[in-house]
Amino acid sequence: MSGSLNVLVIDDSAYNRRTIAKMLETIPGVVVKGYACDGEEGLRKVFDLQPDLITLDIEMPKLDGFSFLRILMQNRPTPVIVVSARADDDNVFKALEFGAVDFVAKPTSRISPELFNIKEDLLSKVVGLARTDMKKVLLRPKSDSRAPKREAGPMVGKRTSRGISQVVIGASTGGPPALQTILSAIQSQLDVGIAIAQHMPPVFTRAFADRLNKFCALNIREAQTGDIMEPGRVLIAPGGKNLTFQKRGATITAVVSDPLESQRYTPSVDALFSSASEVFESNLLGVVLTGMGNDGAKGIRDVKNRGGRTLAEAEETSVVFGMPKEAIATGCVDKTLPLSLMSREILRSCGF
Repeated sequence: MSGSLNVLVIDDSAYNRRTIAKMLETIPGVVVKGYACDGEEGLRKVFDLQPDLITLDIEMPKLDGFSFLRILMQNRPTPVIVVSARADDDNVFKALEFGAVDFVAKPTSRISPELFNIKEDLLSKVVGLARTDMKKVLLRPKSDSRAPKREAGPMVGKRTSRGISQVVIGASTGGPPALQTILSAIQSQLDVGIAIAQHMPPVFTRAFADRLNKFCALNIREAQTGDIMEPGRVLIAPGGKNLTFQKRGATITAVVSDPLESQRYTPSVDALFSSASEVFESNLLGVVLTGMGNDGAKGIRDVKNRGGRTLAEAEETSVVFGMPKEAIATGCVDKTLPLSLMSREILRSCGF
C-alpha cells in the first residue's frame, strides 16, 4: 500500500478499540490516528483528524451508527467498514444502505479475546478499501427498502427464444446494495431461475435473503441442499459455504457444501458459475458485479466455453473494480455496463 493510511476507530468498548488498533497497526503504512467511544465523539474526531478510513461499531450510546453514517456521508464522505456483532445482522445491511462500504463480523457481542479472530478479514478489507472512491458509493441507484413487498405481476410482452433458463450472479464488496438494486427493479414474474454467490460470512446471508425477500417482488431465500432450482426462484448461497447444482432427470437441485481449503473467497463465485455451466450449458447467463479479488474469472470462462452469455459491471459504478476487471480480462465477457442498466440487460439477455 503506497503512502500512509490514517484510520479512526469507533467503538464503545475500550477493549475493542485497543484490539482493533493493534490489528490495524500490523499493516505497514497504517496509522491509527484516533479513537472514539460514540457517534458524537466520532464526528468530532472525523473533522479534527480527517481520517482516510473509519471502522465503526453500530450500537453505540448518544449517537448510533446510522445517525453517524448519515451525517458523515452528507458532510465528509469517508470509507467506513462496519465491525459488528452477529446479533445485528439486519443492521449491517441498513448500514450499507447508509453508505458503509463493507463489514466484518465480530465473533461475539461480548468483550472477548475472540475478537482477534477477525484479524485476517479486517486487514484484507482495510487494504482493499483504503482508496475507495466514495462518489461511486453515494451515487449508487437507491432502492426503497421501506416499501412493502409487492407480488410479482405478469411478465409484460412475449419472451423471445434466447434460450436462457438460469441466471447466476457473483458479487463481493458493494454487492448487497447492488443486488438489491437489481432484484427490486424486477417487478414481473420470471420464467428463469436466479442463483447468487455474495461473499459473506456465515449467518448473515439468511438475514440478507430475508431482507431482499421483504422488499423485492421476487421470491428470495437462502439456499439449502435439495432446493429445486426452478423458474421464478432466487437462491442465495449461504455464507461460508458453496452453492452448486446437480441434475437428476429433468430436476435440478441445489447442493450446499463446505468450500475447499484453497478457496479464499466464500461463497465461491467460481464454484457456482462452473457448476451451473455444466448443468445449464448454453442456457446460462453469468453476471459479475463489484468486488475485490478475481473470484468469478474462472467461472466466466466456463460459462462462455459452454455457450452461455456473460455480463460484468462497469468500472464507473463498481465500488471495487476487482472482480469485474478480472472477468473482463479473460476476454469472455459479452457486455460491460453500469449498475443502473443491469436489470434491463439481464431481462433483455433472457429474451424479455
